[in-house]
Amino acid sequence: MAEIDLKKTTHEMIRNGTWKFEKGVFYQALRLPGRVSVAGYDGEDFMIPDGLTKKEKKLVKEKLSFILGLETDLDSFYAEISDSPFAFLIDEFHGLTVPAAPSPYQALVEVIAQQQVSFDFAQRTIANLVRIAGEPIGDLYTFPTPERISSLREELKRAKLGYRSDYIKSLTELYLERKLNLDLWDWSVEDAIKYLTKFRGIGKWSAELFLAYGLRKNVYPAGDLGMRRGIAKIFGKSPKEVKERDVREVIEPYGKWKGLLAFYVLCYDRKTEMERKLKIRNSRKSSG
Repeated sequence: MAEIDLKKTTHEMIRNGTWKFEKGVFYQALRLPGRVSVAGYDGEDFMIPDGLTKKEKKLVKEKLSFILGLETDLDSFYAEISDSPFAFLIDEFHGLTVPAAPSPYQALVEVIAQQQVSFDFAQRTIANLVRIAGEPIGDLYTFPTPERISSLREELKRAKLGYRSDYIKSLTELYLERKLNLDLWDWSVEDAIKYLTKFRGIGKWSAELFLAYGLRKNVYPAGDLGMRRGIAKIFGKSPKEVKERDVREVIEPYGKWKGLLAFYVLCYDRKTEMERKLKIRNSRKSSG
């Protein structure tokens, strides 16, 4: 059975200050009913603080399993793509699962923060927001509550979210007023996208990414630049040649594994882009 690789999975997580991977252990700051806590997982065992009730311990295990995708059947996924043009991704990312946000609200905020900017820049702005409005616990922070974000005024500018801060604020207020429902667990992907995109600040890309990252729905943002660029690299095309419909044409046939496959493609693009930029920097240094 293919084991989940915590190092690879955490490498693809948003570095937001709410978690860390240290000496083979994943630690996550969690907000439980009435308290905050830090719990861990080392690939075999959960590390749960003393003093939690049986119900809280169960909740912590469920949260960590959800965040890390511990229920993912990687063997079946690898068998599905073993005879495809994506087979090389098995060795490239063996053990990688799709990380998810601890709560739908956090997922929404982090997705909005990623609009129209690079993943690295988005990570920095999210980390800024967490430091400004999160609750410190040891060397980590809990993700800010919607109430706390709603209360931010001038402080929000320090996060450097740009126009995205207005979207985050307005959507947070709608969420608090119960006018925006994020608990779409039982909704179909199509109905959920149709519902979410009615709200200002949530387009199709954001809705698809939210459903994948916040609710673990089997969906992917086909129009994402990284997705299109990754498909182009794998099939030897120019990124300009690959449109959203082309991405769907090659990903959709993988059925229940399409979301995970799309994530592997996206990670492949991130990895190769990082290598390309490093090569350019090294070339400039040597020529200088």
